[in-house]
Amino acid sequence: MTTTTPPRRHGARTDAPPKAAPRKRARGRRPTAETADLRATLLDAALACFVRGGIAATSLRDIAKEAGVTPALVHYYFGDKAQLQEAVVTERLLPVVAKMRAPVMQAGNGDVAGLVAGFVHGIGTVVAEHPWLPTLWVREILCEGGALREMMIRQVGPLLPTMMASRFAAAQQAGQLNPDLDPRLLMVSLIGLTMFPMASAPIWRQLFGADDIDFNDLRRHTLVLLDRGLELDHAK
Repeated sequence: MTTTTPPRRHGARTDAPPKAAPRKRARGRRPTAETADLRATLLDAALACFVRGGIAATSLRDIAKEAGVTPALVHYYFGDKAQLQEAVVTERLLPVVAKMRAPVMQAGNGDVAGLVAGFVHGIGTVVAEHPWLPTLWVREILCEGGALREMMIRQVGPLLPTMMASRFAAAQQAGQLNPDLDPRLLMVSLIGLTMFPMASAPIWRQLFGADDIDFNDLRRHTLVLLDRGLELDHAK
């Protein structure tokens, strides 16, 4: 019996291997340099939206619009808003805190004047480079329900405020600081004398016609104001 082979359809290949399914790129993988630039752009866009409208009121769609990309691309890089917020804190906010801390750490033990001057200079320099900081601080840390308050207490507190309060306490015990001061409240006063004026600058500049006052003027004013209260002989 003769077996008849069915005729092959025109153009068909019986020996061709099956086509492999297209490979999916793993979520979150950063294969090229351009993705790092885009990621930085998305972080900057998120920060701008957080400062302008508040973290709670900002959506991933808002951030995508600010960056000029699709919401899907924001999801691709950060997953969800919580992860994006954490990235902004880690890669944008905490490095700024580190810059503020650096001049403080240069002051020697017992050098209260150097400690105060380092803080005042550090915070002013940082705000000059990152003018969004006072607004973000007031909105997201100072105000009740701010999205960054817990972060401030857990992550920033040990790096700067509590460390400085401890050094003030040690100086006070050594007789180098006014004994009537509470070292913890001294730190609160320092923040109030620096961050508040910077955050409210648009108001008091307009109110007093004080466009001529710059950071150096504010720094000198703050240090002179503190000099007598701290009983320092040579505030720097």
